[in-house]
Amino acid sequence: MKPSRLEALSLDELWPFRERVDAILARKMAAEKAKLDQRLRQLAAQQDPEAASRSRRPYPPVFPKYMNPTEPSETWSGRGKLPRWLSAQLRSGKQLDDFRIPPSLDRGLRVVHQH
Repeated sequence: MKPSRLEALSLDELWPFRERVDAILARKMAAEKAKLDQRLRQLAAQQDPEAASRSRRPYPPVFPKYMNPTEPSETWSGRGKLPRWLSAQLRSGKQLDDFRIPPSLDRGLRVVHQH
């Protein structure tokens, strides 16, 4: 469509046209991104053939630092989202240090529960 024809259209006539263009652009951009991602994977595999089989590096286990005193099996490492039991306690006025696992116990608890 020529620019002079676009200028003649009203706002109500232009809006559906814009929505169609946005949808087409989004679809084409997603397809292009998928092609680029595939190409990037191919290039990475060519540089390091073992990289295709590897995922992220393994992280060491994170020991819990905080424990729910009313339910000792509920622990938190201090990473990630705050567990519900802890956020409720903090809202009631308690401090985070009130739930810290004493150093003598922290190596004995190995399971980290996030909720």
